[in-house]
Amino acid sequence: MAEHFLSAYLTPPGPGAVFSVRHDQNVALWRREGADVELVRVWELERVSGQKHHFWPLYTEGRSEAFLSALLAEEGLTLDDVTATWGTPGLPKAQPVPKPVGAEDFPLHSLAHLFSGVLRDVPLFREGQIVGLAIDALPDYAQESRPNPYWYAGCVVKQGRITFEPVESPGPLYTAAETVFGLEPGSLMALASASTAAIEFDAEAAIADVTFFGGSATQPWKAAHDLVRSVVDAAEEQLADAELDDSLSREDHLRSAVMKVIQRCCEGVAVRNVERLLEVGGLRAEDTHLATTGGYALNCPTNTLLMDRFGFRGLVTPPCANDSGQGIGLGLLGLYGAGALDGSDLRIVSPYYGRDVLDTEEALAEFAPWIVSVTDFEDERFVADVSDGVIAWVDGRAELGPRALGHRSLLGDPRSQKVKDLLNEYKRRQWWRPVAPMVMAEHAGEWFASDRESPYMLEAVQVRPEVRELVPAIVHLDGSARHQTVTAESNPALHRALDAFRAATGVPILCNTSLNDKAEAVVDQVAQALNFCVRKGVRVLYLCGRRVELRTEPVPAVAAPTEPRPRALEYFAGQEADRDALWQGWLDAGYTVEGMYHLSRSHQLRAEQELSTPERVNLLAAYRAKVDPSFSGLVNNFRRTHGPGGSFVDPSTLTGAFGVINPLRRNGK
Repeated sequence: MAEHFLSAYLTPPGPGAVFSVRHDQNVALWRREGADVELVRVWELERVSGQKHHFWPLYTEGRSEAFLSALLAEEGLTLDDVTATWGTPGLPKAQPVPKPVGAEDFPLHSLAHLFSGVLRDVPLFREGQIVGLAIDALPDYAQESRPNPYWYAGCVVKQGRITFEPVESPGPLYTAAETVFGLEPGSLMALASASTAAIEFDAEAAIADVTFFGGSATQPWKAAHDLVRSVVDAAEEQLADAELDDSLSREDHLRSAVMKVIQRCCEGVAVRNVERLLEVGGLRAEDTHLATTGGYALNCPTNTLLMDRFGFRGLVTPPCANDSGQGIGLGLLGLYGAGALDGSDLRIVSPYYGRDVLDTEEALAEFAPWIVSVTDFEDERFVADVSDGVIAWVDGRAELGPRALGHRSLLGDPRSQKVKDLLNEYKRRQWWRPVAPMVMAEHAGEWFASDRESPYMLEAVQVRPEVRELVPAIVHLDGSARHQTVTAESNPALHRALDAFRAATGVPILCNTSLNDKAEAVVDQVAQALNFCVRKGVRVLYLCGRRVELRTEPVPAVAAPTEPRPRALEYFAGQEADRDALWQGWLDAGYTVEGMYHLSRSHQLRAEQELSTPERVNLLAAYRAKVDPSFSGLVNNFRRTHGPGGSFVDPSTLTGAFGVINPLRRNGK
């Protein structure tokens, strides 16, 4: 008889929910029958609600139960069919996530990241060798009862035997840069290769005497901020009188120069992690796979550097390496602890576990006034369409993680720089943002300096110099590209489309970026995709093997949509009274708003509950307010986002996920 399990990375309902410490929330469904275990579905909440990096909590247990019931109904299940729920205290049938033997000193958050990589291929875990790194910014204390000596978990796997080791994380360096410059890590990573601006700075010496382990005894924030500020100071001095091209502002040139150095520092930290783990395990890299996980694992240049420098057999980083993969990692921890994987051949080797397309016919009927025709896929017609501009592509189950992998994508001709500009215009993002290529796997080595599989767009490899002029839309300033390899087995429809384009043009590559507007989550369903196409003037949507041609001119008597299509806000709307009552409960207990904010950002204080009295927390907050000029702004943002007055009607806000960034540049610049 089959058993079902849920692993949920949601904000736990109850008093702590006003802190909303979790973003990129997600839920995974598992099925077990005998020795057979499979991942059935993953729901990323941003796709459900439309809120990027979804952070809205469900404040009460009743709300959480209703939401989970709705998700399970899509699979024909109820909560009565679920044996256990892991990862979020306060949910129906919640059980503690067991920590593996030897991992007691690490946070479950970091262990979940680690397991989402090293256990996604159980036969490889059981028979091979893996070096694993969970390199994130912060732990998550929703499931901890005490502070952790170490924040970031690493491991060595030998034929199913796993040894845990603390590792350093480069994540705090990117967090410090995010704070200084007011940009998300993805934008900062892109800026590094958007300009030729560079400075002299000894990155190796800068990290030689500092470490970034994190933990109850030492935290990496001061060292990270001091290092970033020293790089900024050097860049301001060296670029003060430099002649810089006017394609970017002087501030962006400075950011680019700084991030080149920060990237080198981060890579140095990652290298010494790997060197130490290989030595601890007595492993040869060429006999070993590498699994990088945590938010920093989305840093493609670092993944490629590690693969090239050490010669690992393969990269087993998941597409949802950031917190969007926590549900999978928590489930694998739970299944591992329950012994359910002992005889299992579970392999999670596809990114397509999101929601299936559920609304095709209804959406086509709703948007009928804008539809010219619906026909079957034809190779020649596809080539003509994609050569003429940009097309939308929606097929089957949504991909996992933050990057479009060919099921919810915008595709274009890589031979045209104008296509890159058009894609960035559609998405309302900076012109210098790179556009990723997808390439037929069997031809990857002809166009890129590496012929390794890269199915999840997690490496940045050099485009071969002899072909760069043929595909200018996908080449970064440094000659690299963040490519995705596509096989006929992994994605037959997309592979056929690529092959048709190759046969007609000689180029087995297409531009690929996610199908969404600025501040909009990647589309999930057909109506959302059609809404985007009509608003932006995208003429053709390829939908599950069919070609949908749309009118680009106004349709008389029918108003075109002007905003992204609203999604399932009903699960989160109307929570104001519940939130306000929980907020007031903290005030009634004696905490100031400043104390509440300080508690929300101090994982150690939340873990030391018996010591975190209102008096102690408020005093610590008052001290921080005196020494940190950004503190009052962050407190005000915390109050606006999580306190009385805010409503659950605008999913576009990002402040709850990352906080208002208060630039810490000199002179307020």
